[in-house]
Amino acid sequence: MEMISLEKELQENSYPGRGIILGKTADGKKAAAAYFIMGRSENSRNRVFVEEGQGIRTQAYDPSKLTDPSLIIYAPVRVLGNTTIVTNGDQTDTVYEGLEKGLTFEESLRSRKFEPDAPNYTPRISGVMEVKDGTYHYALSILKSSNGNPEVCHRYTFDYGCGVAGEGHFIHTYQCDGNPLPSFEGEPKRVAVPDDIDQFTELLWNNLNPDNKVSLFVRFIDLKDGSSETRMKNKNQED
Repeated sequence: MEMISLEKELQENSYPGRGIILGKTADGKKAAAAYFIMGRSENSRNRVFVEEGQGIRTQAYDPSKLTDPSLIIYAPVRVLGNTTIVTNGDQTDTVYEGLEKGLTFEESLRSRKFEPDAPNYTPRISGVMEVKDGTYHYALSILKSSNGNPEVCHRYTFDYGCGVAGEGHFIHTYQCDGNPLPSFEGEPKRVAVPDDIDQFTELLWNNLNPDNKVSLFVRFIDLKDGSSETRMKNKNQED
């Protein structure tokens, strides 16, 4: 698979929706994760990321304007031991609880399907990254309708093993803007991951559509000692 320009990919797509990137830094020393959310409606745009324990959750920026919390208020990132879980919905909790019970990532998601937001039937995208004793393993998943048909759920898991230095994989909910919104198709896209967390954060934030971007989370985890660095951006809190 050819590596694409993340900068160009984001610039040319005004509405990829929500997106996850998992991979490994160029020096091979850190696991990398990024998650962003976007919005077209006032309700979707009225959000910020806030830290919660070792993870994050979405929160209404202006609580008085929150009309429907379902599907938009959730914990996108949670940490269970050596495993970081990143998803675009409350299936973060499903994966967390499944792993806690000894289920695999894939097994944990069997109880879930795409979101019930007809006619879009937004895919549920999820990722896990395990950093343990200097080893690394990551995987991504998408649960989507059958070309817009809600009678059938298609389930895809992409397991990338220990990953390749300087590479990551990018999956997002929508192919592009539209009505209804077309679901992501194909394999997660192969993208470059730099060593510098601030460089990576700025590349993502500066190239997401300025009108539709809402929040961004980026985390690098040291493979040797498990320590982490995190960056967050919230459009509603920018000066």
